[in-house]
Amino acid sequence: MPADFFPNFFHSILQQYGRDLLLLLILLLALGAVFYPLYHRRQQRRQLAQQAFPTAWRKILQQRWPLYRALPADVQQQVRKQIQRFIAEVEFVGCDGLTVTDQMRVLIAAQASLLTARLPVNDYPGLRQILIYPDAFAVDLNQPDSAGVVHEKTEWREGESWQQGQVILSWRHTLAGAAVADDGRNLVIHEFAHQLDQQTGSVNGFPPLPTPELQQQWPPLMQAAFDQLQRDLQQGTPPWIDPYAATNPAEFFAVLSELFFEMPAYLADCQPQLYRLMQLFFQLDPKSWPLQQPQLPSLVQKRFR
Repeated sequence: MPADFFPNFFHSILQQYGRDLLLLLILLLALGAVFYPLYHRRQQRRQLAQQAFPTAWRKILQQRWPLYRALPADVQQQVRKQIQRFIAEVEFVGCDGLTVTDQMRVLIAAQASLLTARLPVNDYPGLRQILIYPDAFAVDLNQPDSAGVVHEKTEWREGESWQQGQVILSWRHTLAGAAVADDGRNLVIHEFAHQLDQQTGSVNGFPPLPTPELQQQWPPLMQAAFDQLQRDLQQGTPPWIDPYAATNPAEFFAVLSELFFEMPAYLADCQPQLYRLMQLFFQLDPKSWPLQQPQLPSLVQKRFR
């Protein structure tokens, strides 16, 4: 066999099939770019599933989040699994000089994970970052008036949820929301309800509804309750929910989620149809959890959201 057989052979192959091989190589690289992160994420999750939940993290949950102590054992276990995944996959960034601690990571991840504990997709696929401020943060806005003149305005916010894969939280309000588990006010639950809502591509109070029953019942019941709330406020009738819920259907769902998890007995009593909808959606029944639940929500505190 001549010494130059293999070089000549491969040269002729490249001349004959070079363009096709190049296209094949590009296709393989593109497929690798798409599927390797998914494969890596799945492998990482398998490894996390085999790791014990850190004792220090469990202590944070027990000491800083009373609602965790009321959860059924199987829900606690699912939340712990999701906390490990959440912390491994989402970047936590401190803002305005804030140093991120394990307590921050665990409390935020835990409350966010409660919402998805029983959902078919039990995480937040598009979420990349949690930005944490020490306290309420300023947002500069440009708002046109009726004459079209644009006015600069500064608003203070406790939290925001962005469709670009970010959630912004005030740590002071996050800590306060976790510490009091029966007042119907929880910043993390509120903002991550928005994240669920945003998974459909629109922010309209309609998260992905997994069953035909929910798809049929959710739109008319939610819209009717939202419209009635707006009428009640216009007529001066005391509302059954924080008036902030009347801002738009997206805020209605987010505030309703706070009530569902923190004041479920109250919600089931005054709005049984809405409670049943939320129960079907989240596949959880918080009113069966051993929480001391007040009869009336606190509706007078100003929200910066």
